[in-house]
Amino acid sequence: MIKKEIYESAVSRRDFLKCGMAAGAGLVLPLYIDVRMLSAAERVPDVAVACGTPPAALAKAAVDALGGMKRFVSHGAVVVVKPNIGWDRRPEYAATTNPEVVASVVRLCYEAGARSVKVFDRTCNDARRCYAQSGIGEAAAQEGADVSFMDERKFKDFKIGGMALKKWPLYGEIFEADSVINIPVAKTHGLADLTMAMKNWMGVMGGWRGRIHQRLDESLVDLARVIKPTLTILDAVRILTANGPQGGSLKDVKTLNTIIAGVDQVTVDSYGATLFGMEGSSLGYLRLAQAEGLGNADLSKAKIARIKI
Repeated sequence: MIKKEIYESAVSRRDFLKCGMAAGAGLVLPLYIDVRMLSAAERVPDVAVACGTPPAALAKAAVDALGGMKRFVSHGAVVVVKPNIGWDRRPEYAATTNPEVVASVVRLCYEAGARSVKVFDRTCNDARRCYAQSGIGEAAAQEGADVSFMDERKFKDFKIGGMALKKWPLYGEIFEADSVINIPVAKTHGLADLTMAMKNWMGVMGGWRGRIHQRLDESLVDLARVIKPTLTILDAVRILTANGPQGGSLKDVKTLNTIIAGVDQVTVDSYGATLFGMEGSSLGYLRLAQAEGLGNADLSKAKIARIKI
């Protein structure tokens, strides 16, 4: 049973934690507004937060709350689905995107009429092991996705003209697709504090990516100037609360059974920060992205829908 609670007013901390967001005493919760005061058009939220089980149903519920996948994928479209497959870790370690969520999104794309759905990532560990251990390769392929290892010949130099990145080799298929859906996993990161949607674009960078860590916040914002996803779906079924981004201990994993979806990747990341007891303004790249006009990090200005399953 799916229960929609859209733009609720006076949402209590206790009620929200019952939805699975047991992120600790420091959890920061956004405010909600009363749906009865909105027109039909205004009822489409900026962010949809689905809580419950199973993960596949969460992904569908969050997308449906935003208007359904047909809003983002047209008939005959070529779609790129970009999860985090970066590490040689099993799903329970929360270092990679939940495979059930990826499979659900692929299925939704085909149901919306997509001609093809491509799934890939530039991994940090051996690609074959990452695709297999994460469960993403098999799960996406079973739904009919074109799952591939990244081909070095498909990286092309793109003029970025940003603060830190003037040009960089990026994976061409991202820019050739009709729709791009970013599906990161929420976890901690030693340099960025948190890695979610915006940082997931490092997985389409060629060359020596380590160089951008010298000016990481600026580099992530520069990537957001040129990579504009059609839809962002943040996997918080399990989050990695320490020793990210690779993890390795189940003690660092917290189960929240939550999916956050939205069009604005900055807003999605800002909401994701609340899962760790933080605000979006705590993250340098989100402050900078908002200052550069690339998205909204202020949740008080966002319409947020909650869905319980």
